[in-house]
Amino acid sequence: MLLHIPDVLTLEQVGRIRAELNAADWTDGRETVGMQGARVKRNQQLPDSSPLRLQLGQLILRALASNPLYHAAALPLRTLPPRFNRYEGGGEYGFHVDGAVMALSADMQMRSDVSCTLFLSEPDEYDGGELIVSDTYGEHEVKLPAGDLIVYPSSSLHRVTPVTRGARVASFFWVQSLIRDDSRRRLLFELDSSIQSLTRTAADAAALLQLTGIYHNLLRQWSET
Repeated sequence: MLLHIPDVLTLEQVGRIRAELNAADWTDGRETVGMQGARVKRNQQLPDSSPLRLQLGQLILRALASNPLYHAAALPLRTLPPRFNRYEGGGEYGFHVDGAVMALSADMQMRSDVSCTLFLSEPDEYDGGELIVSDTYGEHEVKLPAGDLIVYPSSSLHRVTPVTRGARVASFFWVQSLIRDDSRRRLLFELDSSIQSLTRTAADAAALLQLTGIYHNLLRQWSET
């Protein structure tokens, strides 16, 4: 499921993060990927060991914690702390698939089910830099306002096109979902969205209760903890 989640961060929060990142020390983004990724990756990244990465990542995680649309779509179980990257001067990332298993800590790993990109630059600040996600329905081009998030299956083939003017700054992270299968996550998301919509229209209470029970029973049957 490819989903645009608007206004994860306020403009004030985006401004704060951008100011911190403008003064940060960046490193070659190829240092954080394997041999295959290094062949097609040309960008800069905030070092994983940077205290700033942890500080700004916590700000983003707090914002996500209060976003019901994000939780309905991702159903997060574990989240890799957000990272930050910058593309400029022709920087790009060719087609690739994200790693299936990632180190969450020294003694814990997580499966990547959902990939997330949080845009921190406005679309008119740079040329190029579109996120292209390829799936069975074709290629989808994504370039969102600062503060908006795109989520998509980590199994998707995707790339970032060359940035030919300005700089594209973003945060990115992965989620291990309670629901491993993307098609089941989509069904639960659509069911939850329908329940919320019917609730706003004061639909029949008994029918809503029944639908809510179906949602939770499916979640109980499919979830992994």
